[in-house]
Amino acid sequence: MNIEIISGSPRPQSLTVRAAYAVQKWFEKNTEHHVGIIDCREHQLPWVEKVFNSIDNTPEPWKPLFERVFKADAFIFVTPEYNGSYSPSLKNLVDHFPKQLHKTLGIVTASNGGFGGMRAAQQLILLGAGLFTVVCPQLLVIPTIDKKIDENGDLLDPAFEKSIHNFASEYLWLAEKIASK
Repeated sequence: MNIEIISGSPRPQSLTVRAAYAVQKWFEKNTEHHVGIIDCREHQLPWVEKVFNSIDNTPEPWKPLFERVFKADAFIFVTPEYNGSYSPSLKNLVDHFPKQLHKTLGIVTASNGGFGGMRAAQQLILLGAGLFTVVCPQLLVIPTIDKKIDENGDLLDPAFEKSIHNFASEYLWLAEKIASK
């Protein structure tokens, strides 16, 4: 299975990307699946004017990115919380591609604060429905990420491994069921 993690923080010193790295490392350690990271900081898409509904319909500079999107069997969105919602850069990226019918969506949010982006996670559930994905009910919400995961995605708090495992295992169960249909 081909899974793409979309890291939605536009900040150069993103803390949220730590969560993307940590989740990717869990999959590499525990599965045979290909798991890539699409980092919004590396793709400065213009504001959405047109949905790229095929590779041929995608402007040349964006074709490598959208080949990854179209080839993905499932997605994981990782975002910080921006005023009670997910990041505008994540929204702009996903607005460029069409509905993702029958693809699983995992949701990971993170922040320095005590709530870990819970309001952003709630908003991403609605976005997932709008994209026609199947949203995994097991969320990974990470409060005080700066104390749990370092800049390379390695755990600072070994006890947090269980939270990643619980999220990834439930996500994988659902994604494998849907991808096999």
